[in-house]
Amino acid sequence: MTSFLGNALQGSFFLMFGLWWSVKYPMKYVLLKLNTENQASRWIQCMDIAEGTAKAFFALGGILAEQFVPNGPHLSLYDEGTQNWVHLTSWQHMTMYLFYGFSGVVDILSFTPLKLPVGLDRLLVALALFTEGFLFYFHDYQGAVLTEHLYSLLSVAIFGAALGALLEAFLRDHTLLELFRSSLFILQGSWLWQIGFVLYPPWGGPGWSQADAGNKNFLTMCFFWHYAVCLLVMAVNSSTSRSCSNGCPVNFEAIDVELDLGCCLRKADRTVEPVLLPESLSEEK
Repeated sequence: MTSFLGNALQGSFFLMFGLWWSVKYPMKYVLLKLNTENQASRWIQCMDIAEGTAKAFFALGGILAEQFVPNGPHLSLYDEGTQNWVHLTSWQHMTMYLFYGFSGVVDILSFTPLKLPVGLDRLLVALALFTEGFLFYFHDYQGAVLTEHLYSLLSVAIFGAALGALLEAFLRDHTLLELFRSSLFILQGSWLWQIGFVLYPPWGGPGWSQADAGNKNFLTMCFFWHYAVCLLVMAVNSSTSRSCSNGCPVNFEAIDVELDLGCCLRKADRTVEPVLLPESLSEEK
């Protein structure tokens, strides 16, 4: 959907996952640092399954929205009468959602008895990102210089996240790579909202001038302002997770960790130490 609503929906999709990951991965790092063993692993698995389900659900919603909005293609790809392609932009967006849907399904199947190869989930994330990046990069913007520049900047974030996710397929549970991908997902989401405001103002009227070089220069600078805010959000979420873990009592003999989501993980110490009687009492007996 080439409209403000379309950009807002796509941006919200990436913002939701980016913000969630900015909380999830610092928490995961703390749990692994504390070495809470099986209980932490089960909790992380539950998060991954819920995340994959949400990803597949929202991807399906995006596909249906792109196809069946009032001015959508309604599953028609080519019009024999006019001999023209039908709403190729909607089909491109649908293709993007399709690969994110595949990624969500693989996230779920990774925890089933199928025993998929380790790293396949991250590989599908990378594949979805590369698909999205190439669709935007090779899209025909029909000479709209500012529009092409906006999506070229978006491609920087997309391909950066794709390379990070590809490395994650081989460097499993690498916290820096996970946080890097999270920050670029937040950047994608906020920048898609920015594109919506620039090209399709929700209050009506024309978008920004395509011929004004100042707009291009300002938006390039604005792109990095967006990323600065993303890094600030990441820092706040990471420090909050760490401060919550440091502020809670931690006993490594019997770990009792309370996280910021109100989830408490306990590992009881089941070893029973023998009780020795004093020598005087044993002699009396």
